[in-house]
Amino acid sequence: MSEQSLKEKTAKGLFWGGISNTIQQLLNLFFGIFLARILNAGDYGMVGVLAIFPAIANSLQESGFTAALTNKHDADNKDYNAVFWFSTLMGAGMYLLLFTAAPLIAAFYETPALTPLARFLFLGFFISSTGIVHNAILFRNLMVKEKAKIDISALILSGAVSVIMAINGMAYWGIAAQSVIYVTVVTLLRWYFSPWRPSFHIDLSPLKGMFAFSSKLLLTNILNQINANLFSVLLGKFFTKPEVGYYTQSNKWMMMGHLIIASSVNTIAQPTFAQLANDRERQVRVFLKLLNFIAFISFPAMLGLAFISREFITITIGTKWLPSVPILQLLCIVGAVWPITNLYSQFAISKGASNIFLWVNLIFGIMQLIVALCMISFGIWWLVFANVMGYLVLLAIWQCIIKRQIGIPHMQAAKAIMAYVFPTLLSFTIAHYATCMISNLYLLMTAKILITAVCYIVIMKLCHSEILSECTAFVTKQLKKK
Repeated sequence: MSEQSLKEKTAKGLFWGGISNTIQQLLNLFFGIFLARILNAGDYGMVGVLAIFPAIANSLQESGFTAALTNKHDADNKDYNAVFWFSTLMGAGMYLLLFTAAPLIAAFYETPALTPLARFLFLGFFISSTGIVHNAILFRNLMVKEKAKIDISALILSGAVSVIMAINGMAYWGIAAQSVIYVTVVTLLRWYFSPWRPSFHIDLSPLKGMFAFSSKLLLTNILNQINANLFSVLLGKFFTKPEVGYYTQSNKWMMMGHLIIASSVNTIAQPTFAQLANDRERQVRVFLKLLNFIAFISFPAMLGLAFISREFITITIGTKWLPSVPILQLLCIVGAVWPITNLYSQFAISKGASNIFLWVNLIFGIMQLIVALCMISFGIWWLVFANVMGYLVLLAIWQCIIKRQIGIPHMQAAKAIMAYVFPTLLSFTIAHYATCMISNLYLLMTAKILITAVCYIVIMKLCHSEILSECTAFVTKQLKKK
């Protein structure tokens, strides 16, 4: 593929991925506000303590085969069929196992009501197992528009049902139903948009050629899910359900902002790098371009959420959720650097370095567990603070790996990141002093957002930001086409 056509395809992927993820997170915001005003922290805590189980089960049934199929240039129907039956059978087996184990999970948390809730919630990962190959095909072929239609449709339907259930007093069952309905709609639409269909000839032998690569991704994804949900498990065991709910609520808002950026990049990063596997010079250019793009968007967006968090939480979901504000402010730092670590890991996967991906996450997981156990007696805030420091260390580790793989110096990467951190902090400083006399919460939040945005764009203009110019030119071009 020529450089121009690949650049255009990548840019379109980022553009449509960004639009899709923005719409999705706005829908999540809309439905999240309704649910948070109706439900309480304990309701969110009930579902939050179970999050780790379907997360690990999803990793097992997927087993890294989405990335393996994307990297395999000659993937054929036999490969797809083998992955389909493996994922489906694994999903069924895991559901039966966790269905049986549900009373034990409820006993661990000393909450009997978790047994029926867990059995219902776990249906989601069995249903999703039947759509893994179809998702891989959409991902492999950069079918971003189709994926956007799928995700948005699923969000609207599942969100509407969850709000109706919550209004009718069904509490945490509304949150669980939202998850299961979302997965069901996504799976059905993946079948609709993907041209591939499985056959009943079950032959798992093609998996052997992919398993050496995918098995390391499987272990890594399990570690990632443990790392991501570790706090929910520890909080659920050592703290009250409302405290778990405050953390879950904070993490949800952080993830909404984070996913707008990270998901857009993840949609195109690995397929793009895989197509440039034999051209190191172009890989470096694309990597640096994506790094600059992520930093340009991520720092003002995620740190901006921390900047307006108190006003945002009070206005949207009410003062009863104010204890989640300090946690959200810390988590936003994770949300700012997480898309960058995702980019680094996607590059490693595209190079076939799934072993590096595994070891980095294993080391990070062990470090996170040790630190969490040491800090848990100090309270939730210090626990989250330690996690933030851990992600900064993880970013430094990935930079060392990328330097070895394609030779990008530490100072070059640091300059690419700090070129957007400093303007972001300067914009916040100006906005803070310009709005310090405003007492009305609605006016204060609006003023903070507008002043920060204007200052950031002006600073970028004065610094002759290439990314700002390219983004403006591309968006203008797309709008003119419409």
